Amino acid sequence: MHLGEIEVRHIQGGIFCLDGGSMFGVVPKPLWEKKMPADERNRIPLAANSLLVRAGRKNILVETGNGTKWDAKLRSIYGFANGDPYGDALAKVGVKPEEIDLVINTHLHFDHAGGNTQLVDGRLAPAFPNAKYVVQRTELEHAMRPTERDRASYYAHDFTPITEAGQWQLVDGDCEILPGISVVKIPGHNMQIQGVQITGGGKTLMMVADLIPTRHHLPLPWIIAYDLYPLTTLETKRKWIGTIVRNGWMVAFGHDPDFPVGTLHEQDGKVVCEPVDLNS
Repeated sequence: MHLGEIEVRHIQGGIFCLDGGSMFGVVPKPLWEKKMPADERNRIPLAANSLLVRAGRKNILVETGNGTKWDAKLRSIYGFANGDPYGDALAKVGVKPEEIDLVINTHLHFDHAGGNTQLVDGRLAPAFPNAKYVVQRTELEHAMRPTERDRASYYAHDFTPITEAGQWQLVDGDCEILPGISVVKIPGHNMQIQGVQITGGGKTLMMVADLIPTRHHLPLPWIIAYDLYPLTTLETKRKWIGTIVRNGWMVAFGHDPDFPVGTLHEQDGKVVCEPVDLNS
């Protein structure tokens, strides 16, 4: 899809699994399981959704998925597919890793930044050797010193090689990265997470990552248990869902396996999602 002179595609970096109860927090299982049925291990399927953006003669990735640096035990726990689904998806649209100019991570949890790096001849290296990687400065600082509460979400091998290669482009707060492409803080999941807003040709698309991981998380109280600040999430959702609905923007969900992108509308007192195919 073109937003003026900016081209945006959805890249699906593979399906993985997380505990359904954790993904729906205080919502009772009889309610959430009607939306996303769980397997025998109480896991639900989620997608590692990313965006490929072409703007100003640059190739930009928003999120890099789970990556490939997983042992057999973790592959079983999270249901990661073998191979490199994210790399395969990029190859299908004719983009090579060395052709990526910019990577934007909403935050540095493994399911959003795992593909930042890869093993090359047994050594860790940036997966996109010519790219600058954009993240909030405070997010990188937090990732290097996580709390006991969120330590399991961060793996140093996803971000330390970027530091060693000098490829970070750290930002502080809301800012424009390129004409038509901005990052905005959307706190709640953690305090440093950022959304990515893409505007052109009278259209706007916003990647909201884990603020609204799937369309089933549109009701305000449907908040994931992984969030460090759920009451902040509540207010951030209230603000941005209202903005997206009023302005007719498109929204990209971080993990929806069926509707990665949609428009939001009010219907009978509820906010509903109508799917949008960026790749048609």
